[in-house]
Amino acid sequence: MFLVVGLGNPGSKYNMTRHNVGFMFLDYLSTEYDFNFSDSKWQAKAALSRLFQNKILFLKPETFMNLSGMAVVAAALYYKIAPEQIVVIHDDLDLEVGRIKLAFNRGDGGHRGIRSITQQLGTRKFSRIKIGIGRPQGRMPVENYVLSKFSLEEKEVMGSLASFVDRSLFLIVSQGIASAMNEINS
Repeated sequence: MFLVVGLGNPGSKYNMTRHNVGFMFLDYLSTEYDFNFSDSKWQAKAALSRLFQNKILFLKPETFMNLSGMAVVAAALYYKIAPEQIVVIHDDLDLEVGRIKLAFNRGDGGHRGIRSITQQLGTRKFSRIKIGIGRPQGRMPVENYVLSKFSLEEKEVMGSLASFVDRSLFLIVSQGIASAMNEINS
């Protein structure tokens, strides 16, 4: 069984913001594969589905970004999911808009949601699908930038990434993170 977590902040105020790309791609997958999110006991929206010949729990933490690890650990403990079976989809400032990079057992790179998960799990040994959002232009503070909405051009780029996120997840679940990294990161 796998746990696939999309990071973001709850509430309509944060819809379609850069920091919510994890939620956006889980919403895409739920439409593509016909599963629905509902409230759970882990402070998260959750959906259990069978996909790529595996049982997968999809999770959108509602604890806000900085406390994402609480929901992730609660769900992982409930289903006895090892950290190596966890995949986190999140935004990355250090990748240009529209770039995807897979990672395993890496530092948080300043991402507070990843930091929370690492601290709560007690390990970095989980997979990540990092979605590039680029860095702010000019003097805009990073905190404001990640909570800002995508431009029309950037929305188009993000929309074109959906199939790559889908393929990345398929490879991780069916062939393992090393094989997935070889294909996606090249």
